[in-house]
Parts: sequence; structure tokens; C-alpha cells
Amino acid sequence: MNTIFRKSMLSVAGLAFAGGVFAGPIAAHANPVDAKPVAVAVQSASKPQGDQSHITLNGEQTANVKAIIAATKKAGLPERAAVISIATSLQESKLENLGHLGDANDHDSLGLFQQRPSSGWGTPEQITNPEYSTTAFLKGLKQVDGWQDMPLTEAAQTVQVSAYPDAYAQWEQQATDLVAQHWNS
Repeated sequence: MNTIFRKSMLSVAGLAFAGGVFAGPIAAHANPVDAKPVAVAVQSASKPQGDQSHITLNGEQTANVKAIIAATKKAGLPERAAVISIATSLQESKLENLGHLGDANDHDSLGLFQQRPSSGWGTPEQITNPEYSTTAFLKGLKQVDGWQDMPLTEAAQTVQVSAYPDAYAQWEQQATDLVAQHWNS
């Protein structure tokens, strides 16, 4: 390598290093929310991730959709919260308000969201009340910084702490359709 070229490269590297040293402390104090790409919010709010599942709902399941939407509205939260809640319930119980299932039960999980009394979600009677269980889920969701803009499965997993963290994504389209259908009814 010739001397002039090498000196030029070392100068560029030195400037890059110096820029990093001086910009580093400034960047370290930047708000990380401001650094998020816009595409993340657009993608998570409009385009479901991965392959989508769909089930045909019976009357009880449709009533549970309406109960989740009503609890979301009562909590003063937007449609996105209802979409996350319904997708979570689709994954956890197929929108069925499950009681104790004996040996088929996942620990002591109950209700629409498969919440556990032993984990502090409430009593069995509370957890199997659709309004209560939805409100409990939404309370957890509100504690997740940036839940409105993150992928649905990440928001749901942060609240639920499931052994299958990516499973919620498959229900996003059906949950979105159900909220669109029932939000104003």
C-alpha cells in the first residue's frame, strides 16, 4: 500500500473514531424511542407477522370478543389494545372461558387468557369473568413501554410470559377483523 493512501486511510479512521468519541456521549443520552424506525410502527399496526390462523366462532366466543372490546373501551384504550387482547385470547383459549381442565390444564391457568391465580392474576372466580380477566390483561399491557408500536406478539408475550412467545402473531389478522367488525356495534 502506498504511503499517501495509507495516511489517508488512517486519517479517515481517526476522524471516524474521534466522531464516535464525541458523538457517543450525546447519542447515549438520546431518547431510544426517537431512534425507532417508522416502519416498525407501521408494520406492527397494519401488517400481521407470519402465517395466519383462523377459526370459526360460535356464539359464546363472539360474546367473549364483545366483552373484551367493551372492557377495552371501558379502560379508555384504543382498538389496538383490543386487537392484542383478542389475539392473545385466541391463542390462549380460542376465546373460550376455560375453567379447570384437570390433567389437561396448564398448571392452574383459567379463563380467556389462561391467567393463573397462583401468579397473582386474581381468584378463579375473577379470572373466569371476561371483563375482569380482560381488565387484568390490559393493566399488564399498559405497563409495557411502547406496546402501541411493537409487534403484537411481543406486546402479548411481555404480559403473558408464555412458553411459546411467537404464537400470538398467528391470530393478528382475525383479531383485527373481529375488532373492525364489533368495535362500533
